[in-house]
Amino acid sequence: MKDQAKAAAQPGETNRMTKSMNRSKYIIGIFFAVFFILTASISSAQGGGRQGSGMQPLAMNINARVMDEQNLLMDESETRTAIPGSPVGIRLVGSNVVVVVQFTPFIRRQGNVLVAQGHIWINNPGGGVSYYTSIQTIPMDFNEPIYFFPLGTSNTSLQIILTINPNSANTTIGND
Repeated sequence: MKDQAKAAAQPGETNRMTKSMNRSKYIIGIFFAVFFILTASISSAQGGGRQGSGMQPLAMNINARVMDEQNLLMDESETRTAIPGSPVGIRLVGSNVVVVVQFTPFIRRQGNVLVAQGHIWINNPGGGVSYYTSIQTIPMDFNEPIYFFPLGTSNTSLQIILTINPNSANTTIGND
């Protein structure tokens, strides 16, 4: 009770407490403002910003060929937009084979790479369905063709030839 009477009797003391609390709020506010500015600048320096982060789209020219011993049976070409670190998929369906491949380009300071992951189902007459899978990391340079053989290099009847370039205006976006 005496403490309440003292506080009421000394209005200058209340003013000091209010100023001290306002000063604390002001300092905390400045601390949070500096913290958020530093966080935003660190995020953009680490690639959080779209510009200069290596996330610019790439044009992926895909050419798929199917051949027998002598003849070219199929030759299809398509251009897709690829975002570094995101896969671009293609699917090839034949009478006895299904090939699903995902290509993921990575732009790195140590050298660009393309990760190719393939899934192949082959229907062997009288032998059932065979499944094969593979994953390969392939060094990549812009404007240089990359040859990918989903059935292996000993069976070159199916070839996928990729050329990756910085994005151009006429590409389609999408994954299968």
